[in-house]
Amino acid sequence: MISVEEARAKLYDLATPVGVETVPLAQAAGRILAQDVSATRDQPPFAASSMDGYAVKRAEVELHAMFKLVGESAAGHGFAGRVGPGQAVRIFTGAPVPEGADFVVIQEDVTARGNLITITDDPGDKDNIRPAGGDFRAGDTIGAPRRLRPADIALLAAMNIPAVPVSRRPQVALISTGDELVMPGGEPGPDQIIASNTFGLKALFDAEGAQTRILPIARDRVSSLETALNLARGADLVITIGGASVGDHDLVAQVAEGLGMDRAFYKVRMRPGKPLMAGHLAGASMVGLPGNPVSSMVCGHIFILPMLRRMMGFVPADPQLKEGQLAEPLSANGPREHYMRACIGSGGLTAFPSQDSSLLTVLADADALILRPPNDPPRDAGDTVFYLPL
Repeated sequence: MISVEEARAKLYDLATPVGVETVPLAQAAGRILAQDVSATRDQPPFAASSMDGYAVKRAEVELHAMFKLVGESAAGHGFAGRVGPGQAVRIFTGAPVPEGADFVVIQEDVTARGNLITITDDPGDKDNIRPAGGDFRAGDTIGAPRRLRPADIALLAAMNIPAVPVSRRPQVALISTGDELVMPGGEPGPDQIIASNTFGLKALFDAEGAQTRILPIARDRVSSLETALNLARGADLVITIGGASVGDHDLVAQVAEGLGMDRAFYKVRMRPGKPLMAGHLAGASMVGLPGNPVSSMVCGHIFILPMLRRMMGFVPADPQLKEGQLAEPLSANGPREHYMRACIGSGGLTAFPSQDSSLLTVLADADALILRPPNDPPRDAGDTVFYLPL
């Protein structure tokens, strides 16, 4: 049995980078930028007015000064001439500041009569001009890796980048195992339950950027498991759920090794999630998750999400733990690292009274996992602990 950190290190060794593809900008939101990209132009590409008003020479700006209006500059339609002494150009927000002008008097500070304007209110010292390249310059870069948010997409568009190099989405194959399982919507027999882990894990992995496919349930027979594992070929990551323990009906390790799996480890010193198995099978990483619902989901957060991040180019990819204070005391922890379902309230973190690994209702109500190190002593309310937000 190995530690969580040792297991994660071995899983990282299995997490082969998935490569790069180029996608249209409109399809890049949420994807992982795989290579640095550089702006192809300045933004703004010219000195632009930040207000509606009149473009004049700064040296001539003073209260009651008068100017002759000689033209107009609008967004997309600049003034082609040059502003001379005593002249002004009507200008609108975003329009190019004409040559010869270096100050925009806002329209509220001006009185206009015919083609003459007069500064009737104190114009202040602000020139109301956005300098060329004030946002970014040609050659400025957005660094990879980076998950592209809506603001990043807008920035890439302004940089005139129509196609974006992103990490290919990791292809994940999910296989639930067990004679007791029936897909949602099916008709379970008296000794059967509904397969839930598969759907929770698919949602978790797809939200991280993977493309996850759910394969048919593998029954507790060698032939059924062999068929399911063969159907998973072509995936970057194959995940089985259940059947990785040592019971008479737990056949995953036996069948996978018969198909050529090179096993990296089996069993992790943690709760929930001890019966975890991992290795390499037919060009894919393979992880066998425990069958208990909470165990599989916790292992998804602690191990599989970091693997996916690593596959998409993030280093480090470890879960980002935070510090928080306990709202209620905790008893001493045992010899295994413990991830306790908890909720975050105004008074701090409160662990749920029951930590049974079969209780999905508790996991659904939780918004944090409190990390308890092995043999952690009793903790009092107000003590600082590490936790993983959910």
